[in-house]
Amino acid sequence: MIKDTHIRDDVQRELFYTPGLNAARIGVALEDGVVTLSGTVDNYEQKLAALRAAARIANVRAIACAIQVRLPGPRPLTDSDLAHAVANLLAWKCPVPSDRIRVRVENGWVTLEGTVDSPDQKEAAGTALAELSGIRGVDNLISVHPALDAEEIRRRIEVALRASPAIEDRNILVEVTNDKVVLHGEVRSSSEREEAEKIAWSMPGVADVADHIVIAEAVASRR
Repeated sequence: MIKDTHIRDDVQRELFYTPGLNAARIGVALEDGVVTLSGTVDNYEQKLAALRAAARIANVRAIACAIQVRLPGPRPLTDSDLAHAVANLLAWKCPVPSDRIRVRVENGWVTLEGTVDSPDQKEAAGTALAELSGIRGVDNLISVHPALDAEEIRRRIEVALRASPAIEDRNILVEVTNDKVVLHGEVRSSSEREEAEKIAWSMPGVADVADHIVIAEAVASRR
C-alpha cells in the first residue's frame, strides 16, 4: 500500500510543474488517500488547474478543495457585475441555448442550474467560466437530460396526464413543435390546469410551455 507521504509528494510535484501555478502558495494535506488543497490563488482558472493536477495523481481517492480565490484590484466586482459577465460569457462560449441555463451569484460564488442534453454541455458551461476573473468558485448544478424528439415528448406528457390523480378531466390536447409545448382543452379547476402545465414543464427537453387550457366553470359562466 502506497504511503500518504508518497502521494502527497507526487501531488506537490505535479502542482510545481503545472504552468501558471505558484505551488508555494498551495498547501497539500493527505489522509487515507484523500487530498486536501488549501492556500490562495489569483483566479478561478488557477483553482481549477490545481484540482486537475491533484486528480492526475494515481492513488488519490478524493480531493477536498479549500483553496481561496484572491480577487484582484482595489474594488472587487459586485455580484450584479459578475452575473452579467457570466451570462454574457455563457452566451458567447457555451454551445447551449442561453434560456437553458440559469445563473445565480452570491458573494462572488456562481451557481449554474438548468438542463442540457449531454454531460459535455454541462462541463462546457462550467469550464467556460474559468477565464473569468473575479469569481470565487462555481457550483455546477446543471442537470443532464438527453433531448427527446417532439413525438416522444408529446407521448410522455399524455401518459403523465392520464396517470395523474390530480386531473379528473382529461380532455387535454397536447401539441409539440421542436421543444415547444402547447396545451389545449378544458379542466374543472385552476389546480388541474396548474398540474397539467407542471407535467409539461417536467419533461426533458421542453424549453417553453404555452397553456391554453380553460376552466370549464369559466366557460359556462360566459354562455
